[in-house]
Amino acid sequence: MTSASTQDATTTRKNLVVELDMRNFDSSIRDGNAWLVEFYAPWCGHCVHFAPTYEAVADALHARHIDGERNVRVGKVDGDAEKAIMSRFSINGFPSFFLLDGWTAYQYEGDRSLNGLVEYATKTYKEMDPIPLMSSPFGPFGQLRAIVLYFGLIILGIFEWLVSKGLSNTIAGILMCSVGISGGLFTIIFVGLMSMSMSKPKHTRKWTP
Repeated sequence: MTSASTQDATTTRKNLVVELDMRNFDSSIRDGNAWLVEFYAPWCGHCVHFAPTYEAVADALHARHIDGERNVRVGKVDGDAEKAIMSRFSINGFPSFFLLDGWTAYQYEGDRSLNGLVEYATKTYKEMDPIPLMSSPFGPFGQLRAIVLYFGLIILGIFEWLVSKGLSNTIAGILMCSVGISGGLFTIIFVGLMSMSMSKPKHTRKWTP
């Protein structure tokens, strides 16, 4: 009985730390709450050691939630798997922590402790300067880095898939370049035709008295 209760409590506690990825990151942080987000790597010994404390941080922040109020939720991003998100935040080491309040981002540089993170997420971050817009993960350069890397990873995945089907690296590369050039030409022609059709003068009907 006690063992089952303990297991349920542990499961509930772990679920308070939301695993964020490309599919749910932006939609999650736009839910009306502030978010404390950790960037970690499975191979990082510091991250593994800190995991129980981070779950305790989530537990402590969840205990402060008030229905109908702006609360602080807790998430984590696997930097190894989610390189596009990681590039937006210019992560240089693991673990790294950020407080996201709407489109405003703050980087936590204090002690990796339960009290330090909870106090930062609930109070002291408001006294700090946010990451400047041009360097922010939600600024133009942050978004551009994510888009470029995202499509780069897609292209790399397609290339590896072609090679796995028996094509040589050279043939796979030539094939992808051909498709890319064809797609580029199609886009240029399509945009040109659309521009021409929009620039044609409109004929107006002459009314005679």
